[in-house]
Amino acid sequence: MTVLTEIDHIAIAVHDLEAAIAYYRDTFDCEVTHREVVEHDGVEEALLKVADSYIQLLTPTRDDSPVAKSLATRGEGLHHVGYRVADCAAALARVQAEGHRVIDEVPRPGSRGTTVAFLHPKSAFGTLIELVQE
Repeated sequence: MTVLTEIDHIAIAVHDLEAAIAYYRDTFDCEVTHREVVEHDGVEEALLKVADSYIQLLTPTRDDSPVAKSLATRGEGLHHVGYRVADCAAALARVQAEGHRVIDEVPRPGSRGTTVAFLHPKSAFGTLIELVQE
């Protein structure tokens, strides 16, 4: 059975959320379909629907958030890839059983009412991966 069912979103870290939204709206006719402040992660997100997936634009709401740290060290651009899974806890357990590093030891609430868990980029060829259960 395949663990990853499809791409949920591609997350892009930006300094100016309004400018990024305007870029995608004006250049590609993409409209924001969901917007939310995720207090736990210290970010504000804007989701733009593309087929059955999203472009997730992220900007920090506080200086100690992981996105703020990423922007300070790497600048704007790709932050992570979110993959949909049928069962976040089972997918996370499988990753852990394979001996790979994780950021979240247990799944937690995400935006849009999802359940999520992040996998460490050092175990995923330099890519921060988010498992997303709708």
